[in-house]
Amino acid sequence: MTTALRLLADQQQAQDVAQNVFLRAYTHFEMLSQSASAGGWLKTVTRNECLNHLTRHRKRWRLFSDYPQTEHGGPELPVEAVLDQTWLDGMDDARREAHVERALAALPQAFRVPLVLFYFEDLAYAEIAQQLQCSLAKVKTDIHRGRLLLAQQLGPKARELYT
Repeated sequence: MTTALRLLADQQQAQDVAQNVFLRAYTHFEMLSQSASAGGWLKTVTRNECLNHLTRHRKRWRLFSDYPQTEHGGPELPVEAVLDQTWLDGMDDARREAHVERALAALPQAFRVPLVLFYFEDLAYAEIAQQLQCSLAKVKTDIHRGRLLLAQQLGPKARELYT
């Protein structure tokens, strides 16, 4: 469920995907019940179901060049909030993780999905490009820009980590 929630950033859609995955697992119960790699199978099926869901239900992923341009010619990124720079001070790991999860969920899908596949699913750039059916250069660019957007969402202290 965590994988689906990170990729889809929508509780209801993640639950729908998780339900589909468990139905598939039920149909493959004989194979999975005796397999040491059942957990990996579930995670891979979940990831693939999420990517299929995104492909079927997206209008179209906005390319970075589709964002409005600033007066300096660069893209105007859709960042709505930057948190106070002291937000990390004295914060426990669970709270920090919750902040990161919320900021990740707020990212546009075109940046969130490659970030999740790279950092949480441990896929290589080439594997992500293959899964998303796009170029390797686009994956690298989207991950880089997604990290910058995530840092903006998290605030100045987090931005220091990525610049």
